[in-house]
Amino acid sequence: MFDIGFGEIFLIAVVALLVLGPERLPKAARFAGLWVRRARAQWYSVKAELENELADEELRRSLKQTHGELMEARDSLAQGGAALKQQFEAAHADVNDALRGAVAVAGSTVTRDDSDEEREALPASVTEALEQPASPSDDHFPVSGEAAETASRPENDAGR
Repeated sequence: MFDIGFGEIFLIAVVALLVLGPERLPKAARFAGLWVRRARAQWYSVKAELENELADEELRRSLKQTHGELMEARDSLAQGGAALKQQFEAAHADVNDALRGAVAVAGSTVTRDDSDEEREALPASVTEALEQPASPSDDHFPVSGEAAETASRPENDAGR
């Protein structure tokens, strides 16, 4: 802090001894020491508070930067997900169109020439779908066997 050497301190002590005298010098030294300690404590307190503020500011800056990077990553992922969803929907539509075309071609050849040889060439699920009339019901899968008996049995909660 100050550029005071031993010689200057010794000179100040001799002048203080001459001015204050031997009786008041110890009391004045304690009082000066008390003020020096208080000044140092204040200095260290201000220094620590300033360092804490700088560390807090650095942490805030780091958090803002990380938050920005996370938002960019989230947006990038959202865009990638949207593009993937569009590709999937387009592929799904292409597959559905191809299947509808195949079923239409298969259905037109079967209905046009109802020969058994052509019916046997088609998969069983296609021929079953062509033979059954279209109905707007939710029962796309027929229930058979034990599952049909369980489904048609009324529930008896009183016996349990």
